[in-house]
Amino acid sequence: MYYLCTVKELIQIISHDKGNKYPSHNQVKSPLKRNNMNTYAKYCPNVFVAKCEEEYEKGEVITVQTKYGKENECIVHNLVANKGGFYYYSITRADGYNLQERAKQKAEKYNEWANKADAKSQQYFDRSNKDRDFLSLGEPVKVGHHSEARHRKAIEEAWNNSGKAVEMHDKAREHERKAESWERRQKDINLSSPESLEYYKEKLEQAIEYHQGLKSGKYPKEHAYSMAYANKAVKDLKKQVELATTLWG
Repeated sequence: MYYLCTVKELIQIISHDKGNKYPSHNQVKSPLKRNNMNTYAKYCPNVFVAKCEEEYEKGEVITVQTKYGKENECIVHNLVANKGGFYYYSITRADGYNLQERAKQKAEKYNEWANKADAKSQQYFDRSNKDRDFLSLGEPVKVGHHSEARHRKAIEEAWNNSGKAVEMHDKAREHERKAESWERRQKDINLSSPESLEYYKEKLEQAIEYHQGLKSGKYPKEHAYSMAYANKAVKDLKKQVELATTLWG
């Protein structure tokens, strides 16, 4: 049976057995360093922090593993909690991947898919016109004639390829709509980024000014709940500023 102990404990054991004489560094082998794994933990909506067994300094680069086993290098920012034997740190990706970069990549992906769908739509459209010169004559199918099978096949292929062309065209437009949505989100800011602190401070100042303006009569009350909504907006933004300060202040 093997017994794991620290270097200090090992020295004390050996010293006790040898008349309290400390052994040389050659006599004591350092124990293996624990391979602690940092993981992600949800801190608040849109924000995941690093859950660590060890303490880290601000600015250190650490490896954080996702629940799927993927490892990301992250920069340590603030210690946001210390509970249950774990340290929780706000982090940003070392490679610069963030909310805005994710939106950019999503938009690029959907635009690429839209282009591919348009290309396929054009291919199906061209195939549907393969026998256009013949079919445009409007000749009826000659039942029993040697041309009947070829004629029916031409009609069927034109119909099927036209349907696929429309289907891929609609798919391309759907991809474009999603790409546009992600492009608009490239300017979004939430608590997952350090920029959120200044962003929410500015929003709070605007909300306070508007709330006070409603009180003073500077701004007209649009309905009976204008004051209540404005007051709630101020309270909500104060919470956001507090969270942003904890995470990135």
